[in-house]
Amino acid sequence: MHYSLLLCLGLVLVVSLLVMLAQRLRISYPIFLVIGGLAISFIPGLPRVEIDPELIFLIFLPPLLYEAAWFTSWKDFWKWRRVVITLAFGLVILTSSMVAWVSSAMIPGFTLSLGFLLGGIISPPDAVAASSVLKGMDVPKRVTSVLEGESLVNDASSLIVFRFALVAVLTGSFVWQQAAVSFVLVTVMGIIIGLGIAFIMYAIHRWLPTTPSIDTALTFVAPYLMYLAAESMHFSGVMAVVSGGLFLSYKSHEIFSHATRLQAVSMWATVGFILNGLVFMLIGLELPVIINNLGNYSKTEALMYALVITFVIIIARIGCAFGMSLFTRFISRFIRTNDSNPGWKLPLIVGWAGMRGVVSLASALSIPIYLSGDKVFPQRNLILFITFIVILVTLVIQGLTLPWLIKLVKLEDPDHWKPEHEQEAEIQLHLLSESLQALEKRYDHETRNNDLVRKLKENIENEVRFNTNLLESEDCDVAEKKLIEEHNRVFLDLLDVQRHALHVFRTKDGYADELIRKVESQIDFAEARVRGAGEE
Repeated sequence: MHYSLLLCLGLVLVVSLLVMLAQRLRISYPIFLVIGGLAISFIPGLPRVEIDPELIFLIFLPPLLYEAAWFTSWKDFWKWRRVVITLAFGLVILTSSMVAWVSSAMIPGFTLSLGFLLGGIISPPDAVAASSVLKGMDVPKRVTSVLEGESLVNDASSLIVFRFALVAVLTGSFVWQQAAVSFVLVTVMGIIIGLGIAFIMYAIHRWLPTTPSIDTALTFVAPYLMYLAAESMHFSGVMAVVSGGLFLSYKSHEIFSHATRLQAVSMWATVGFILNGLVFMLIGLELPVIINNLGNYSKTEALMYALVITFVIIIARIGCAFGMSLFTRFISRFIRTNDSNPGWKLPLIVGWAGMRGVVSLASALSIPIYLSGDKVFPQRNLILFITFIVILVTLVIQGLTLPWLIKLVKLEDPDHWKPEHEQEAEIQLHLLSESLQALEKRYDHETRNNDLVRKLKENIENEVRFNTNLLESEDCDVAEKKLIEEHNRVFLDLLDVQRHALHVFRTKDGYADELIRKVESQIDFAEARVRGAGEE
């Protein structure tokens, strides 16, 4: 017990150190964690890390899916729903079919059912890997929206394919008509169960006397309840978590206080970081163990199979992306589309951004070791090896070359989104203007006779001037920009002075730590706002 705890704590520490090093080297951290885990696994004397297949889904999948659903923009998801659904369902089925056909034809003793099992495992790209690689790059918003929406739904579709293929391997039979009906039933019922539990959680948050800590704890419990409830009824736990997470995220402004939102966001950012980091680290750590258990296959044979299948899924994705672009140009003559001519650059980037990761690993590791009794699951180690190589190659090669490809094709934003800090300034300006109008209409008497209310109005007016100057700075000359930069520098220095002054109260009696932390958070928010305004 103590050994397992120390091992987990050690992995979290190593993940944190490697992520810091990746940031210093300007390398996407999932890529660096996989490489780092692989390098660490060859250190002599280190214990082998092995995961119970029955626990991998339950531990990692629900919170990671819930976090992804929570931070997915429903507005963007709905706007690009046709593209997302096509990639999430159509491409997954196409990829699984191609992998099944190629692997069963190429690998001796590999049945079509095992091929679909492998296809279901390696078909879904990883959102964390793609967003990590694209972070800080000048890419159109629609690219990240499509990739995030796709990865949210295709996890469910790929796992459903995986489930049916696994049943086919275990029972030795597979009926297409029954599978198609079951596919729809499992998906729809998973959504219904997820929304049902989400509504119960909504009622608890909305009408019961919860606290920020209780609300945050319930958001952690919710994905496990959704997943376990759906899986216990033999429906899609993934669709339950995704649908429930999207619903609660969309309603969060109604059920959560500001304190709950701040606390929950911090908690989920930490949980997501740790779980994603551990999974990517495990990819590297597990590879030597899988290689040693290949059995009848030589390393050269297994590597050749893995590379061919990797090539197949890359070509399938790129071909599907270009096919969708051509179809969009054709169908836009008859129905309204968001972009009647996507061109070739956007499909190329979306096609190349198909790095595999967390879900593929979880699916592969969840394959049972035995069919029944002492009968070993056929080709399990080869499937694991191929999955690990697919993840490794797509993460490293596609992940490292994606930024270079984006620069090479000189991808422009067809939607012409404003810079984020400019959007924020416009929103703030609108909200502050509404506040001033409310003060003038509702509280004119208080403003003239109450010094505190008058100061409040002056503060809001100062905020209006700050945001107005920020927006005007986009078109101002060098001298005016220098004045704004000087203002920001002085303001940040004053905030630093306030922090040091606040530290004095930590050692004095009569001042609550909670209040000091609250003031410190206010200073942090002020700094984040100014620094965000100064960054493109």
